Amino acid sequence: MLKQELKKLFPDAKCELNYHNIFELSVAVILSAQTTDKSVNLVTPTLFKKYPTLFDLSNANVSDVEQIIKSIGLYKRKSQLIIDFSKTVISNFNGVIPDNIEDLVTIPGVGRKTANVIVSEGYKLPGLAVDVHVSRVSKRLGLVPLDYDVVQIEHALKEMFDKSEWHEIHHLLIFMGRYKCKAQKPNCLECPFISRCTYHKNR
Repeated sequence: MLKQELKKLFPDAKCELNYHNIFELSVAVILSAQTTDKSVNLVTPTLFKKYPTLFDLSNANVSDVEQIIKSIGLYKRKSQLIIDFSKTVISNFNGVIPDNIEDLVTIPGVGRKTANVIVSEGYKLPGLAVDVHVSRVSKRLGLVPLDYDVVQIEHALKEMFDKSEWHEIHHLLIFMGRYKCKAQKPNCLECPFISRCTYHKNR
């Protein structure tokens, strides 16, 4: 019922980061932390034109990368992270970005959210990333307790849905949080889940 209603609201829910391969996806997801996908998409064409591969980026001068991505949040930290990410993949994984969460989270810049996106979006394997939108919507709709952290939410949602649904439910919950169930001024009056919403009940 929940998934069907979300699909009615967002029939075209999908990754909104622009990318052409696993390398570009991985870098874009690292850059997207605490920043909108739209702002990341504005800087990645120039970034990937100058550094089209892991090997190119691993040899980049951090100040040059900073100049390219300086319009996004935390750009200094992220510039170093994507260079370190590239170096680590080359040194520890023979230049091949891993397709599993356990290996991915050992790489600089990759937490569980980023790892799940790479696995699910990039490799089309079961993965369910929990970002601020998924966390907020999952709690407001009563899918998980309000005190759950992102790891607990990830495991709870993975138990709740079949592996074949993880990729889709991830995007549906993101779109719900991004476009309707916003952190500030959520659009409650047009929400089909208002009767189960903890946020609405507590207002």
